[in-house]
Amino acid sequence: MTDRPKIKAMVVVEGWSDTKRLSQAVDCDTIETRGSALGPEVLQRIRLAVKDRGAIVLTDPDFNGNRLRRLISAAVPEVTQATISQDQGRASKDNPHKSLGVEHAPLAVLAQCLQEADARVGKDRPSSDVDRDFLIDLGLIGGAQAVEKRQYLGEQLQIGYANGKQLYQRLQAYGIQKADVLSALKGTFDGKID
Repeated sequence: MTDRPKIKAMVVVEGWSDTKRLSQAVDCDTIETRGSALGPEVLQRIRLAVKDRGAIVLTDPDFNGNRLRRLISAAVPEVTQATISQDQGRASKDNPHKSLGVEHAPLAVLAQCLQEADARVGKDRPSSDVDRDFLIDLGLIGGAQAVEKRQYLGEQLQIGYANGKQLYQRLQAYGIQKADVLSALKGTFDGKID
């Protein structure tokens, strides 16, 4: 594939299979964390990447991937986030273990999420106006369908699934506005969201 989009920022992934898959979708350089162990040398490489050309974190949409994303974001808050949904990361072949990973995602999905993230690298993000009361009022925290609503919202905003506390943190990190949340949820759940 000769017309792969060029990603300027370094892309932080979990391992070699992710690097291999990304090379089919985009032209990029990666930093591999080599699984869920996050050593000081990897964090230093990410810090240097942020300083020199930017860094995008793209981890698997599973527990370990989300844990790794949180650790990286806590250590290097300047990283830019890119996510795929669990459905996008699910292996399409016979998958008895229900494997999830970047290495299973469609090439077009990977290219799109990385191009969008690359466009955000280094740009000042506006502060989010979302607060916890807003999320509670929408039933995203503590509501009868909170899990389903958060799953849907995460897919619509391309920030991945998160529990209530993580959702608030991600909306803040991405600078997502109340209007964006309302727009993403409009028309869902039988009109129960105003």
